[in-house]
Amino acid sequence: MTMRFGYWTPIFGGWLRNVDDEHTPVTFQHVKEIAQTAERVGFDVTLIAELNLNDVKGQSAPSLDAWELAAAVAAVTERIEILTAIRPGYHLPAVAAKRAATIDDISGGRFTLNVVSAWWAEEARQYGGIFSEHDDRYRRSLEFVEILKGLWNETPYSFKGDYYEIENTYLEPKPQVQPVIYAGGESEGGKQAIARFADAYVTHGGTPDELRTKVADLTSRRAAVSDTPFSAFGMAAYAIVRDTEEEAQAELDRITDVREGAAYESYQDFISKSQLEQKVDLRDYSVSNRGLRPELIGTPDQVARRIVEFSEAGVDLLLLQFSPHLAEMQRFAEQVIPRVRELEARG
Repeated sequence: MTMRFGYWTPIFGGWLRNVDDEHTPVTFQHVKEIAQTAERVGFDVTLIAELNLNDVKGQSAPSLDAWELAAAVAAVTERIEILTAIRPGYHLPAVAAKRAATIDDISGGRFTLNVVSAWWAEEARQYGGIFSEHDDRYRRSLEFVEILKGLWNETPYSFKGDYYEIENTYLEPKPQVQPVIYAGGESEGGKQAIARFADAYVTHGGTPDELRTKVADLTSRRAAVSDTPFSAFGMAAYAIVRDTEEEAQAELDRITDVREGAAYESYQDFISKSQLEQKVDLRDYSVSNRGLRPELIGTPDQVARRIVEFSEAGVDLLLLQFSPHLAEMQRFAEQVIPRVRELEARG
């Protein structure tokens, strides 16, 4: 299995809750530089998260819009897959289908979607998003994706469900390549819905054993409802690569010097509004998306070997975070990716 490497576009200045300045400015020019560098050094995917409030640095800190960035990144890149998050509670499905088809055209068929059923009640309150009880959000996502795919494949298209209704709707042009639908979730209701509506599964960071269990579980659930298996299993992770173990540990100690700052409220909201399989702690709070749990921390050889363990567990896409993002992304591409490819070639 060949691992694909992706990175999270830093839409709000980095990923560390305990470090104020990560030398990652919240500007399109910096996002553009990162995207073009990522293509050049060997990354395959960028995930652009959708959050109107900044859940890492605090609500008053800046946060860029995911969909505007997706279109802009599509226009200034040539190869990289642009995986953009969408929360159904913030979008009309037919309008989202139209916007996706347009960005697909801008990108030449490189646009994909990460359907997120939402978790942040306070953000929904401030921005007027729909935020219902947990399993209801996944049922809404199921209908939302059905409409997206219907409009991308049929003309005209009609749908009537519990959440949405459209009649004889025309959507042209169709996407050149129908966007792959990624989704993640750990609750029973979430996994049942995702097995039905998603094309690929993505998850928070975990250990190789945890990911092996998740891959087996979701593979089985998917087989029960579809003849088409998931096209990918992705995992979020935060990488620390240094010349020595001691240097890597020192960096880990620096970023996990926990302080209950402004973003701690959003973290508590995430825990209370989600149904997580793994217990989370304040160390997990230090980095978003349980990024430290995979332990991609150490020398280039150590990190490369760890990545192969995840590949053997069934993970074929890593969605990575770095800090400072640009410099550490380049270090990872130069020192780790070639070592992973060597290990893959050896079998």
